[in-house]
Amino acid sequence: MDEQLPVIEFAFPGPLRDRLVSAIRTGRKTATSSLLHEYEVGNEPLPAVGDRGAVIDSNGERVETIETTAVRIVPLRDVPLGHALAEGEGYATVADWRLGHTEFWSSEAMRAELGDDFEITDSSLVVLEQFILAR
Repeated sequence: MDEQLPVIEFAFPGPLRDRLVSAIRTGRKTATSSLLHEYEVGNEPLPAVGDRGAVIDSNGERVETIETTAVRIVPLRDVPLGHALAEGEGYATVADWRLGHTEFWSSEAMRAELGDDFEITDSSLVVLEQFILAR
């Protein structure tokens, strides 16, 4: 694996990351979502088509390389079902996807990153990213 590639982290180390990495490795997960606010507070560039990165597991080991194939930014209320399904986390509806993501984005660990004054609303902008395993 190319050690020069930037690291890509899904969730925080632990059971959720382990499930997400497993879904990526099996091809069930081909999309992810982040709040635009995450990029803003982290002063990080948005993903772009063609970006490649090394997915790390909970031990910090590089386990897969992914390549971004599409990026869209939409209000939370406009996340489509196709994207929710492509996340490979077992969501059957957008409402289920939204509940799971809102709980994660409202968690103590995420609040520490997003800031206590950040509020998730229907208008919150979500970065929808699609990717493929790059072999």
